[in-house]
Amino acid sequence: MSGIDKLLLNNEHWANEVSKVQPGFFEELAKLQEPKYLWIGCSDSRVPANQILGLLPGEVFVHRNIANLCIHTDINCLSVLEYAVKVLKVKHVIVCGHYGCGGVATAMGDQPVGLIDNWLRHIRDVRTAHSQALSQIDQLAKRVDRLCELNVVEQVKNVASTSILQSAWAAGQEIEVHGLIYRLNDGRLHELGACYAAGCEVSETYRLCS
Repeated sequence: MSGIDKLLLNNEHWANEVSKVQPGFFEELAKLQEPKYLWIGCSDSRVPANQILGLLPGEVFVHRNIANLCIHTDINCLSVLEYAVKVLKVKHVIVCGHYGCGGVATAMGDQPVGLIDNWLRHIRDVRTAHSQALSQIDQLAKRVDRLCELNVVEQVKNVASTSILQSAWAAGQEIEVHGLIYRLNDGRLHELGACYAAGCEVSETYRLCS
């Protein structure tokens, strides 16, 4: 049996089981998409949004990229963000990183690895901004994990600074931006104390007049 054949069988089994437990689930799901959450996470295969959050299909809108970045020139991420905020009217934007992130670990070093170096430069900017604090951490793995946390905090700030969120808040839309991090070895999420909502201050550089 080929790998794809196995996946198709897995899908058939899953769809049948869901239909048994919740008859009509897929028919209702096909009618409307009303998630309350947007998840901006890492592409790492070990960090699946729905399973981690305990949510069903249709309950979380997802964007994933290497090292869970939200960059102001990334039209892909910004398009997802705008659709989630303006059309789906999500209530929460979650930026979720994870400890032991390979992208962050690579950005901690200075060895060239290819095209991705241009993407990881954004994490290296975070590393540079916090170089003094990171240098106080002796173990490399712990430094990487701390940079994983700092990167999430930075991306939360980036989301909150976008014209998309600024405009939504100015229009009175209720939406919050949260920073979480996931620990692979126990499956638990942790808050990082990075949260923005209407009325929260962002840098004046990014603040738009209402």
